[in-house]
Amino acid sequence: MTTPSTPVGEMSWNAWGDPDRASALPESVRGLVASVLGVALRDAPAVEESALAVPPSALPAAARDALAAAVGPDHVDLADAARVRRTGGKSTPDLLRRRSGDVADAPDAVVRPASHAQVLDVLRACAEHRVAVVAFGGGTSVVGGVEPLHPGFEAVISLDLGRMKALLAVDPVSRTATLQPGLRTPEAEELLAAHGLTLGHQPQSYEYATIGGYAATRSSGQSSAGYGRFDAMVLHLRAATPRGTLDLGRSPGSAAGPDLKQLLLGSEGAFGVITEVTVRVRPLPEAQRDEAWTFPDFATGTAALRALAQGGVPPTLVRLSDETETFVNAALAGEQATGGCLAVVAHEGTAGQVASRRAETAAALEAAGGTCLGEEPVAQWRHSRYAGPYLRDGLLGAGVLAETLETATTWSRLPELREAVTEALTGALAVDGTPPVVNCHISHVYPEGASLYFTVAAAGGDDPAGRWERAKRAAGDAIAGHGGTITHHHAVGADHLPWMADEVGDLGVEVLRAVKRTLDPAGVLNPGKLIPPSPAAVAEAAPAGDA
Repeated sequence: MTTPSTPVGEMSWNAWGDPDRASALPESVRGLVASVLGVALRDAPAVEESALAVPPSALPAAARDALAAAVGPDHVDLADAARVRRTGGKSTPDLLRRRSGDVADAPDAVVRPASHAQVLDVLRACAEHRVAVVAFGGGTSVVGGVEPLHPGFEAVISLDLGRMKALLAVDPVSRTATLQPGLRTPEAEELLAAHGLTLGHQPQSYEYATIGGYAATRSSGQSSAGYGRFDAMVLHLRAATPRGTLDLGRSPGSAAGPDLKQLLLGSEGAFGVITEVTVRVRPLPEAQRDEAWTFPDFATGTAALRALAQGGVPPTLVRLSDETETFVNAALAGEQATGGCLAVVAHEGTAGQVASRRAETAAALEAAGGTCLGEEPVAQWRHSRYAGPYLRDGLLGAGVLAETLETATTWSRLPELREAVTEALTGALAVDGTPPVVNCHISHVYPEGASLYFTVAAAGGDDPAGRWERAKRAAGDAIAGHGGTITHHHAVGADHLPWMADEVGDLGVEVLRAVKRTLDPAGVLNPGKLIPPSPAAVAEAAPAGDA
């Protein structure tokens, strides 16, 4: 068992990432944003942490004693600072609440187990004492996945898995590795690199997201075309539930009934807490080749990506920005926008593989109407890749509402879905003749279809959270009504619950509830997420006269 030599630090309590990397918008960017949105920017400073009114912990003494017995007294943390940093994830609504000083939903304690056995003991104690449990890894959720909700429960704890961050085993013959859930991606890659291996999983949350979080949310990274989604990498997982342990997955393929590990992959901590995963790993690439391509319009670029996805071995990374995103990214970089749509492509592998695949890809993209721009635009994109969330925080500080959402559908439905979501967001966010800026890109491709990822910027107004709630509702309805999935890789959390019945059907929701009842009879695991409440529960929770 090995642990990382340089653990990743904690994120800011009211913003994304490293507090030392946060900064106000540069004047040049302020001017650009004001011009594009047609509004005057205004400062919207965040409340200082010292001014927060953190509610006292409601954790009963008996529960606190039981948790201390499970993990040790030093690892049951009731300090305000720890609780505030686990009040939720990193969506724009999350940050708007915390920036305003609203930490009323802070968990009642942060509990840090060090092993699978300790997680089991924590879950049993919480079930016995009616305390809700929200598993917490990197805290990067943007869909309300780690909100410490606890309807019907006396208290709620944040189950911080940060002490469980080891590489447990490596099988170089089978090319698998067994990892604990609290490892953040740079830590996991450091440990695997010592064996000449890599996961190759690089979402924008790469710096802070964890292995357990990837499995629990079916994460997809920028190199999904070459390495696959995270859930497709998982061969085995172990999970703790209030009823006991699940050990799922024995071989690369099995016909022993339905694959039960799929119940835990994407379950968001509502069925159990993932305590280790065995994943497929790859040798560190010997070579890498990046190229940017430009297309005259989004339709032409989309057809080119479809040709790649359906034509054989796709690039390791492929991504296409629409006309608006291409223009905005060029403007932010201080460059002259030349029109069209920018695609970034990368190949990784041995030198021979990279050379042959690059030639095949270049021929396909050129035949589809693309023009190669060389490596430099991809280098710029890679350089700014992880800075996007910091820019979002700077926009919030300037009174600009900025947020993202994503979906996926088949190639034939992609144009219709993109248009419907763009119109829904524009209609919901246009105020006083100032429409929002809605960008879109394709970042994950399959033979059958692709994802669409939208980035939105709009004047915040007096109620930015309310504005985004209305826009999200309009976009979700458009997605459900035009054949898209309500989430391709951001998970369900609390934010996507209104559309889960559309996604899986009423009978599918009943199946999810049945699994929940079996594995978590007391319902303590991440309540209010993933599974729509039953009609009886809704009626019971409704105020008198509203049922």
